[in-house]
Amino acid sequence: MPIVKTVSRAVSQLLQSSGCGCGISLVPVRCIGVSPRQVASDASFHSVSFSESDHPRVLITGGLGQLGVGLAKLLRKRFGKNNVILSDIRKPADNVFYSGPFIYADILDYKNLREIVVNNRITWLFHYSALLSAVGEANVPLARAVNITGLHNVLDIAAEHNLRLFVPSTIGAFGPTSPRDPTPDLCIQRPRTIYGVSKVHAELMGEYYHYRYGLDFRCLRYPGIISADSQPGGGTTDYAVQIFHDAIKTGKFQCNLKPDTRLPMMYIDDCLKATLEVMEAPAEALSMRTYNISAMSFTPEELAQEVQKHVPELLVTYSVDEVRQAIADSWPMNFDDRNARRDWGWKHDYDLPELVTTMFSFLGSDSRIAQAN
Repeated sequence: MPIVKTVSRAVSQLLQSSGCGCGISLVPVRCIGVSPRQVASDASFHSVSFSESDHPRVLITGGLGQLGVGLAKLLRKRFGKNNVILSDIRKPADNVFYSGPFIYADILDYKNLREIVVNNRITWLFHYSALLSAVGEANVPLARAVNITGLHNVLDIAAEHNLRLFVPSTIGAFGPTSPRDPTPDLCIQRPRTIYGVSKVHAELMGEYYHYRYGLDFRCLRYPGIISADSQPGGGTTDYAVQIFHDAIKTGKFQCNLKPDTRLPMMYIDDCLKATLEVMEAPAEALSMRTYNISAMSFTPEELAQEVQKHVPELLVTYSVDEVRQAIADSWPMNFDDRNARRDWGWKHDYDLPELVTTMFSFLGSDSRIAQAN
């Protein structure tokens, strides 16, 4: 096991000898309806009680990104609000802060992260902290620190405390020498972005820790994820989110990819469902630790045509970003996800028409949409 196990024993002994091993969290968790002073003085907040004792205790890192808030909502509905802690290094919006426990967690601060896991009896960890593709290319040192060094901290802590660990991968884990149509689970992976390299690294390190230390590591390769709940965050596939916002606000959309650039995509509800399903799947059902998942594949032109059924006057132009286009041209056009469908019953719900209709049902209160419909 990692050296941190030895450190863990020493720290545990020190806490017990100093009278601090009382099970009360010293981490400032926000629980709705309970003041910080009450939390600090009430040991039952962190003790096993009622039916929640049967559920996992969940920590989500990087929780204010595109997927974390939605995942927290899904998991809280399933496991109980107080069993799911959302974390990030940024200040959350009020609606996020008051929806359930939120905590400051910096994945580059090993000691802080380890304290959170111990003090809150975490059993499942969803590691979403990462810099996305285009943002990572603009700041490689920061991407290397967050995506790789942060991962190492999470792996060591997860192995030390026997956590079930989920780390998302991505279409960006493939490169121009990978088969693109379709891309299987196992093939050549030679990405040309720091984001992609870090994701291949995460896949391999997670599998290594599984076989070397018995870590219950689980990973899905996400396609481009489309959500109405968050703004685009610097990813190459973010055009597929931006088009809806621009269609409603201005009726004009300028795409930074070529019109015939085909990429695999997925609506966020399918993505979150797949994430929960693979985490709940029996270990013996998993023939591998990293799976492709897919729902649909489309081009900017095909998406624009579907959007124009709701906003006929939408004007679409193309101004190609060479960096993003080069990234997209190295990525899969279609995912082969037969292993996920066979092993743990993965099945998507949203195809392109349902995706577009659903996005406008969340975003489309504008009079332009109402008139079009």
